[in-house]
Amino acid sequence: MTDEAPVKSAAQLKKEAAKKAKLEKFQKKQEALKAKAAAAATKEKVAPKKAPAKATVTEYVFSHAPGEKKSTSGDMPASYSPKYVEAAWYEWWEKSGFFKPEYNRDLSQPNPRGCFTIMIPPPNVTGVLHIGHALTNAIEDSVVRRHRMLGKTTLWVPGCDHAGIATQVVVEKKLKNDRNLSRHDIGREAFNAEAMKWKEEKQEFIYHQLRKMGGSYDWDRACFTMDPKMCKAVTEAFIRLHDKGLIFRSNRLINWSCTLKSCISDIEVDKVEIKGRTMFKVPGYTDPVEVGIIEEFQYCVVGSNDRITVATTRLETMLGDTAVAVHPEDDRYKHLHGKYVYHPFRKCEIPIVADSFVDKDFGTGAVKITPAHDFNDYDVGVRNKLPFVECINDNGLITDVVPIFAGMRRFDARVAVRRALEELGFYVTLKPHDMVVPVCQRSKDIVEPLLKPQWFVNCKDMAKRAISKVEEGDLKIIPKTFEKTWYSWLDDCRDWCISRQLWWGHRIPAYKVTVKGVPTDDLDGRSWVSAHSEEEARTKAAARFNVDPSSLSLSQDPDVLDTWFSSGIFPFSVFGWPDESVDLRTFYPGSLLETGHDILFFWVARMVMMGLELMGDLPFNEVFLHPMIRDAQGIKMSKSLGNVVDPLDVVNGISLKELHDKIDNGYLQEKELIRAREGQKRLYPNGIPECGTDALRFALCSYLTQARDLNLDVLRVEGYRKFCNKMWNASKFALMQLGNDYKPPPADIIQTPGGLGTESELDKWILHRASVAISETNEGFRNYMFQQCTTAIYSFWLYDLCDVYLESTKRIFYKGEEKEQAAARSTLYTCLDIGLRLIHPFMPYISEELWQRLPRRTENDPPSLVVSRYPEDSVWMNENIEENMKFVKNIIHTTRSVKDSYLDSKAKPEVYMKTQEKALLQPYLSCMQDLIGCSQLHVDREPPVGTAVGTVGNRCEVHVLVKGLVDPQQEIQRLSNKRDNAEKMMSQLSEKMDKYTDKVPESVRQANTEKLAALKGEVETIDAAIENFKKLIL
Repeated sequence: MTDEAPVKSAAQLKKEAAKKAKLEKFQKKQEALKAKAAAAATKEKVAPKKAPAKATVTEYVFSHAPGEKKSTSGDMPASYSPKYVEAAWYEWWEKSGFFKPEYNRDLSQPNPRGCFTIMIPPPNVTGVLHIGHALTNAIEDSVVRRHRMLGKTTLWVPGCDHAGIATQVVVEKKLKNDRNLSRHDIGREAFNAEAMKWKEEKQEFIYHQLRKMGGSYDWDRACFTMDPKMCKAVTEAFIRLHDKGLIFRSNRLINWSCTLKSCISDIEVDKVEIKGRTMFKVPGYTDPVEVGIIEEFQYCVVGSNDRITVATTRLETMLGDTAVAVHPEDDRYKHLHGKYVYHPFRKCEIPIVADSFVDKDFGTGAVKITPAHDFNDYDVGVRNKLPFVECINDNGLITDVVPIFAGMRRFDARVAVRRALEELGFYVTLKPHDMVVPVCQRSKDIVEPLLKPQWFVNCKDMAKRAISKVEEGDLKIIPKTFEKTWYSWLDDCRDWCISRQLWWGHRIPAYKVTVKGVPTDDLDGRSWVSAHSEEEARTKAAARFNVDPSSLSLSQDPDVLDTWFSSGIFPFSVFGWPDESVDLRTFYPGSLLETGHDILFFWVARMVMMGLELMGDLPFNEVFLHPMIRDAQGIKMSKSLGNVVDPLDVVNGISLKELHDKIDNGYLQEKELIRAREGQKRLYPNGIPECGTDALRFALCSYLTQARDLNLDVLRVEGYRKFCNKMWNASKFALMQLGNDYKPPPADIIQTPGGLGTESELDKWILHRASVAISETNEGFRNYMFQQCTTAIYSFWLYDLCDVYLESTKRIFYKGEEKEQAAARSTLYTCLDIGLRLIHPFMPYISEELWQRLPRRTENDPPSLVVSRYPEDSVWMNENIEENMKFVKNIIHTTRSVKDSYLDSKAKPEVYMKTQEKALLQPYLSCMQDLIGCSQLHVDREPPVGTAVGTVGNRCEVHVLVKGLVDPQQEIQRLSNKRDNAEKMMSQLSEKMDKYTDKVPESVRQANTEKLAALKGEVETIDAAIENFKKLIL
């Protein structure tokens, strides 16, 4: 039996023919579309690419004398140009006296708004400022400008530090490179003259950098730490503390640089971590020195056949051993308590002492003690009354304590002592050992602890007072986490060594007194007097010894004071202390000390101690400690790594070649130079683009969190230059809408709750957002949360004012009624005025440039933003409007997402909204239509077939009409290809994850898991889109 097809009717045949004809027509249309697309693609491939347009640099043309007010009467340049914007303003600010606390104020009269005083952490005159200084400047200037705008009597004192050891080192290098001379060749007086010339040159450029970065300093009060008035203050401080017995002379262990021939402070010692055996380059040695080792040798116990094994990382110091220490509870050595060992080279007996300092579980549990060359051993020596035998001298040579090694360099002696111990049979072994090597920051020499007669400050009682001030809340340290560091350091505060064996610095005002015929001891306190002059010293000495002044011989100590001593009295010496002055009465105590957390003890604590001791009051009541800047990879900045950046190179822009040239002109060694060039090429392959001062300052503050480190990608600063351009264009558009003859309403009308009375809901919303920005910015400033400030201001300008309000009011300015336009102009003017005043502390130049172009509310308005009023509060807070607008923006966002999923960005489809919130949305419909970018916006009309759908919770459903605007088949094919690629990536990633081993880090596992989940989500989204397009075909 065969199956036969049923006979079709005429109607059926007609229907099939029509369907076939329709399909053929559709296929022809599809082929035509594909051919058109292929032709367009071919055209795109062969079309020559246009070279990117070179940005034109607009510069301001001076039509007035320097210091005169910049003209803003001309047209605004087409786009933002840092060179144009930053020209001329600073000179006018400075000449007008805006930065001076006396501006429009009598200092003899109290200011009801208060006083704000801060001092710059004076940069060293060793060279130019780096990006870390730019961070300090950006933070401090933002705070200073805000306090000035709050109406306070505001003073920011600039200055530079002589930086004794650092400056002496660079001037000595320069002298050697330029003239092949040492300081000893030219003498102390001539050398200090050379150092002063260096200081003048570097200080001038540092002040130029600070001005260029917009710092609003009172330049008439600038101080250098070796100015005459500062020298007078330092001398007075020393004499007062010496007369009180707080400064004294003692023979103690100090950090010694054999290269510099000077004592150095702890902050000038780098703790270099060594992992195992390492060859280390030391100045003065042709071959590297081996470090990262621990060596064991034996001492023979006197009166027995026993030997005791000790270990050391500095074998040469055994020449100065005066004891072997063991823990009193160590059973292995209890039978040796009170006995002696024999020193094989000095041919003498040294005791075995029991001291709890010894870690009985480390090594052999027995420790060699060299009190004259180790800080821990020094304490053991003092406790056990041991002799102090010096085996290394100032030059790093072995003394004659053991004649066979005398005159050897210390690291050569290390090898010689090893050989001698081997010959005697006392050497045991050498092992790799992780250790920390103390290295002089300036000379790169390994620091040698030496016993030296030096001047010290007894800090014990001063430290207790400094601790109590924080505990009692009189001194606030921000972030609070650093209080623990404060207590830790000051609880264990040792006497402070303040003498340095240098020529550049404050010479110690102490005179050694010799009475004819009477021997004197260098360490006898009575043998030293401190005075302002030799004549005064002679008078004081004669009274002390009750002799005729003519019988005295006086010699001033040749050493200079530690730089931190003069820095420690900076908060009051800058105001002329010890002399009484209006400045001292008005500006001490100060308000804030802002600096890096790395010098909390070395500088901040010492200022507090010195202020309490010499002035009887704290030098400031708040301390803000900013993080240390590292490069984008988190690496500490160093000239030899090529990641140190001059802030002016970010401001002005610089090529890679110019970056190379700058370090070529320095004093880096060849290997360091090569490494630095490689670092620059890696970090800035195309150089650094011109970003401008405002962008740099804003970027630095926007990075700022209360953390220990800040990883800065310099190239990200360029993003904030683009933000400046956005502000520029927004203001340019706004000024066009305001018109040349616009007169803004009086502030008292605008600041009343009713305002003009004609403001739209959108006007009220943007004024509310301005209020939010004001509140969040001021809160951020009060809590030193600078990132909160910059985020609030950035969001207001970009996301509220530019993206929403300006876009939405274009329709009003072009087609709105007169009352609408008047309200919009008033609102726009108010927002611009507030926005510019809010951002001024961070971006002083562009804010002044734009603000000067705004019309004034009254003739009595301030002449500059610098002295205008900072926004503090407003009457526009409206949480109801905030919630309404949040709903509106969610609808806009959802609709645009749906639209962008199907259509070209330029397409303007019809949009249908189904919602129960019609009354709420009615005032915003025009705004929504503009921001969505649709031809028509229908509310509560039944959407036609062929729409793509999106939902906003259960409150609103949006339908975007895409039928007729897209080719469903083409979109399905495109999405299918995209889906295939996503699935391929999922497969590869899953296969990779299935082969995990234990070595794969958890962070990698987590990242891959998140990536796989994202790909799955992408596939689901694509599938949903394909289904929507299939519906359009049916």
